[in-house]
Amino acid sequence: MTSQESPDSHQEILLARYQVQQELGKKAGRRSLLTRDLQTLELVVVKILSFGNEFEWNDLKLFEREAETLKALSHPAIPRYLDYFELDSPNSKGFALVQSYIPAQSLEVQLKAGRSFSEEEVKELAKAILEILKYLHGRQPPVIHRDIKPSNILLTNRSGNSVGEVYLVDFGSVQTIARRSSTMTVVGSYGYMPPEQFNGRAIRASDLYSLGATLIYLVTGQHPGDLPQTDLRIEFEKAANISLGFSSWLRRMTEPIASQRLTSAEGALQALEQPGNTTQTQTRVTNSTVGKPFGSKVVLNKNVNFIEIIIPPVGLFTTKTLMHLILLIPFILLIIPLFPFFYENGKILD
Repeated sequence: MTSQESPDSHQEILLARYQVQQELGKKAGRRSLLTRDLQTLELVVVKILSFGNEFEWNDLKLFEREAETLKALSHPAIPRYLDYFELDSPNSKGFALVQSYIPAQSLEVQLKAGRSFSEEEVKELAKAILEILKYLHGRQPPVIHRDIKPSNILLTNRSGNSVGEVYLVDFGSVQTIARRSSTMTVVGSYGYMPPEQFNGRAIRASDLYSLGATLIYLVTGQHPGDLPQTDLRIEFEKAANISLGFSSWLRRMTEPIASQRLTSAEGALQALEQPGNTTQTQTRVTNSTVGKPFGSKVVLNKNVNFIEIIIPPVGLFTTKTLMHLILLIPFILLIIPLFPFFYENGKILD
């Protein structure tokens, strides 16, 4: 296959069919172009993987997997596969994937432009992405996106209190669970990847973590990688003004231990829609927190599953006193038999 160029570089034509309109994005060895299909006259996206100094064979594997996956998918909130071809010209050598164009801005672009989201809008967006994940994870074999983040979520047609139409794009990191092997590749984005993904392991719950981290960005206005962590848990509560129920749900979505995380899109939807998660019935989490009183010996241990309060004894027999008495018992038992030798007629012998 060949590509042709007109005198105007913006009018480059790929495969004598796709006329380049503008560049949408560029990163190592890859380009995304907005083009016009000269046969249908529709705008389409052409993603190009180029053979160059930055090319790695693993990139081709992921690129081909993206094309293969999109070809098998059919969902209104996911780009449609249209074409796949090889580029071989003096200016460009590689492979190209053609998919439908969605005229919408990414969530990342909107955040950087200063757009803010209410809790209800964040929940609406969460439900929309979870519905897409239900479709992907419900396929056989299940499809794991592995790179859910603000730049891969598109929003359009916002009106009133509605977040608008929601789309999930960029399946360049996609994996099917059936493909597990000893040579799995670590892919994903810092701040949005769950711990198991750093080890090359991705499961359904991995996408839930990434979605949870994305939503944390929306409610805090901060990249999840910039927020403090405790034992790998993202500490977002002090930076968010959201209901306790929604805060608890986000923590369950972003549990670092996969077995303790919400495990399915269906389960996450059900948990989100529980009455306890409605904004109107919950006290809100704010930046102010009640600290432990000075000198208090009360110990509080809690997580989303339990709460434990340990109150030490008060008065003479504190825990420390009791321990000392227990240690003295053997000595007391040893000296009691010696008492008759020290006493005679009720008096202490000199």
